[in-house]
Amino acid sequence: MTQARRHHDPAVKGFASDNYAGVHPEILEALALANGGHQIAYGEDAYTEALQEVFRRHFGPTAQAWPVFNGTGANVVGLRSMTAPWEAVVCAETAHINTDEGGAPEQSAGLKLMSVPTPDGKLTPDLIDRQAWGFGDEHRAQPRVVSISQSTELGTLYTPEEITAIAAHCRELGMLLHLDGSRLINAAVALDVPLRALTTDAGVDVLSFGGTKSGLMFGEAIVVLNPAAVRGLIYLRKSAMQLASKMRFVSVQFEALLGGDLWQRNARNANAMAARLAAAVRDIPGVTLTRAVEANAVFAILPADVAERVRKRFRFYTWSEATGEVRWMTAFDTTEADVDAFAAAIAQEMTQA
Repeated sequence: MTQARRHHDPAVKGFASDNYAGVHPEILEALALANGGHQIAYGEDAYTEALQEVFRRHFGPTAQAWPVFNGTGANVVGLRSMTAPWEAVVCAETAHINTDEGGAPEQSAGLKLMSVPTPDGKLTPDLIDRQAWGFGDEHRAQPRVVSISQSTELGTLYTPEEITAIAAHCRELGMLLHLDGSRLINAAVALDVPLRALTTDAGVDVLSFGGTKSGLMFGEAIVVLNPAAVRGLIYLRKSAMQLASKMRFVSVQFEALLGGDLWQRNARNANAMAARLAAAVRDIPGVTLTRAVEANAVFAILPADVAERVRKRFRFYTWSEATGEVRWMTAFDTTEADVDAFAAAIAQEMTQA
């Protein structure tokens, strides 16, 4: 009999990150399905082979998925495979690779990040041009890749047309397009388009596909859409310590997520709960929604003392210490009751402000 004990109250939910959520029951079932017996290690197993067809159904016949452990690993390894040591990546100032990966792109991949301030977390061809210059200048890191996030770190969405315009501009400049898709499924469901409409069909070369924010226990994937855009990925994944020995347990989770409609159900619930939360707090005196709610993120400003009191019951993060802006994230397992209880707590604490 197992000696493990439960150390948390499963009824307690927070609004800090969709990474806080547990594992979707159908993913747990898939993990159990893949267990037992022996399978070849390091990705030569039957589950990783089957996974390739699942990704090709969503992203097209040239797509190849490279399972990894986490999102930072997916971004770092993917971008490193797209660049030479003298080349650079253009990204939004708010990009996860620039603000939330502990310097890993610089330290682990030796990448020069050229960040651009944006009003909404989104790049445009004009904004890209602020850093995409100096080609052939030996004194300047050479811009090679544009990296965008979908959805962005500010909860905004790129339309297929916007991504297509960025990809076309990249081609004109001789650059490649990378997409950080940690919440790609939320964007696709919100925009009511297939995954390939935001990636393959729009001209994306390589993307990081999110798993843990979508109900997986662990695992993300680098998805190569343009084989000519990368080199050495098979070696880089290993040297970056992102090659799973028991890869079948990463791959089977993605098969469960993408093989049917689980990805849509998970994203639809998370998005709907964010919309419900925004509606519930919009009219509370003293609470100001600061950004449009387009996926599963809600940004707001409320008094700092109120935020601290509410945070004792429902964990969430302060997005900007300068303005007091906070971020509330919803997940696949967020319920209407969770949202209503959180909104009620905010309203109650505001009366004591």
